[in-house]
Amino acid sequence: MFGKILYITDNIAYIENKGVNNFEGDLLNLHLIFEHEGQKLLGEIVEIRDDKIEVRFLGEYINGRYNNGLLRKASLNSTIRIINTEELLELVGRESDKTFVLGESATYKGFKVCPNINDLFANHLCIFGNSGSGKSCGVSRIVQNIMNNKNALAYNANLIFFDSFGEYKNAFKNINKLNPNYNYKFVTSRVRDESDVQINIPLKLLKVDDIAILLQADKHSQLTIIERALKYAKIFASDTPEANNYKNHIIANALITILYSQSTTRQKKDDIFTIIDTCHTKEFNFDTEIPGLGYTRSFSECFAIDSHGRFGEEVLITEYILKFIDENMDEMQEPEGAVFSLGVFAKALDFTLISEGFNQNKNMHDDAQLLKVRLNTILHSNLAQFFSDDNVTYREFITSLVTLNNKKSQIININLETLDDAYAKAIVKIYSRLIFDFAKENANRATVPFHLFLEEAHRYVQQDNDVFLLGYNIFDRVAKEGRKYGVILDIISQRPVEISDTVIAQVSNFLIFKMTHPKDIKYIEEMLPNISSDVIEKMKILQPGTCVAFGTAFKIPMICRMEMPNPRPFSASCDVSNYWNSEKDIKVDIGEEGDVPIYKEKSNIGNIGIINPSINNFNNGINSNGNFNNLNNGVNPNLNNYNMNTINSNINSQNINNQNISNEPLNFNNFSNFKETGNYTGTNNNIFM
Repeated sequence: MFGKILYITDNIAYIENKGVNNFEGDLLNLHLIFEHEGQKLLGEIVEIRDDKIEVRFLGEYINGRYNNGLLRKASLNSTIRIINTEELLELVGRESDKTFVLGESATYKGFKVCPNINDLFANHLCIFGNSGSGKSCGVSRIVQNIMNNKNALAYNANLIFFDSFGEYKNAFKNINKLNPNYNYKFVTSRVRDESDVQINIPLKLLKVDDIAILLQADKHSQLTIIERALKYAKIFASDTPEANNYKNHIIANALITILYSQSTTRQKKDDIFTIIDTCHTKEFNFDTEIPGLGYTRSFSECFAIDSHGRFGEEVLITEYILKFIDENMDEMQEPEGAVFSLGVFAKALDFTLISEGFNQNKNMHDDAQLLKVRLNTILHSNLAQFFSDDNVTYREFITSLVTLNNKKSQIININLETLDDAYAKAIVKIYSRLIFDFAKENANRATVPFHLFLEEAHRYVQQDNDVFLLGYNIFDRVAKEGRKYGVILDIISQRPVEISDTVIAQVSNFLIFKMTHPKDIKYIEEMLPNISSDVIEKMKILQPGTCVAFGTAFKIPMICRMEMPNPRPFSASCDVSNYWNSEKDIKVDIGEEGDVPIYKEKSNIGNIGIINPSINNFNNGINSNGNFNNLNNGVNPNLNNYNMNTINSNINSQNINNQNISNEPLNFNNFSNFKETGNYTGTNNNIFM
């Protein structure tokens, strides 16, 4: 079948074709063994011509173990044969307690691809593919295969999915049926089922960087503002006399600065009243009584402007304000372990704007106003309920995250489908930072692995402003350092070119499903070592659920066909034809929000018609005289000559029979407001001991 080697150039051998055209089966991408004097080299057929066969060398078998790369080229006198079963199993792997089944080889029928668990999951992984190529199904199948592995138990797994569209709930929610030791937890931005848990991030654990990302800060001056506001929030949250004195000290300093400024009296009054309207205490508010000699004035009365254009009680109010300035207050430290709410932080931000160094600074004031607007947007939206004042440690928070009802959860599905990109990105970064910091502080390094599955990763793992603003990007940091601490990124995306280059550079393994975009193809081709152009071409026409797998977990790049997951994720395309032709109750498919249905009554679609139309020759053009008057909720159809040509119709009234449509508007205010209390006291804090 195979003749002698004609010649060798670079890493390619050209061998004589002695009738392989009559071979039953596809020889392309088949592997050949070149043997000579104890040397055993592996090659892959990349092209077949009438007179010769082109083979690319891949590696060498040494003592039965395959090694990538060559130390020396094949001899021209080598014996050439097709790879045997034992040699092939060395490439695709065997089922054991150290491996799992990824799928079946598309080249070698009946051979399962079984990568080593450590080689695949102890390193960062990228899963790329067009929409509809089978990424979500592939990921679901991988996790189901791991959980269903009869040779190994994954009890201590922490597979955390950041799910952009809530796809994976259906695939994983019954994982405990495979093994009662396994549990699934669904953390979501919109609670629907009794077992759902609302996103809950304790503000106590957030740092300046986290707040900056959440408020979309883009200037270094804003970091200073946030840092000061965090300090004030922790002081104010204690609600002690010392905290109140601190507030009065800040207000007094701001008022004195204004009183001693060169502004007009009217401007001073406006500025002072603006401060008191925003930041006030019992000692500083519009109704506070200011005692004089034998009389009192309210705070606001002290700023009445007399006929000389001055404050009538300027001396009185100045003396009152000065009593609250205490220079020792500037040295006050924030209390250890202080907890605060988002509302307290908002108030602290107001005090920051009037404090020394910020007041009267227009540039910083403008920067701070942007932060205030964004913070108020969060406070007055559903986002506010995701941030709590729970008093927990890192260990308690992470323990709570990976447990449900005091049971260890192996799969934690964080659903972000109701959040727009900016806030979803912020929450994913905050979770990732909290997990990474916990792993770094763990005394037993890399003993608690976390796998962060980032669905639609191009929404989060970007070359954004973080490096300029904060000096780092959390995903870049995890990509470079996370492996040492057991924090592993699993990137899932349909646009690899939009992913951060720093992250991609640290990835060791790739599963590439069908890709067709030229830029993505070129990007992937440049990343692949030792892969033929034929495989690149096949990648463009891969069937759904079939991928090219390569990296440190795979001895050679191989095409792998995965089984359909059971059950499947919610990632299928809409069955438009079926729903267009369905008489099903719309309410059943749209569902309900809380106790208020989207549609209150069932629509009898089959009984709907049109009254009194005369339809003739409907022909891509419409000539109609239609008066849509008296729409009376009923139909009596009289359809004549419906032949898709032209319309001549007089529609004077229309009734929809057998249907009662309520004119009452939907009351969205009645929607249930689910809020997770985040009580950590019942969790088992020994999980990470």
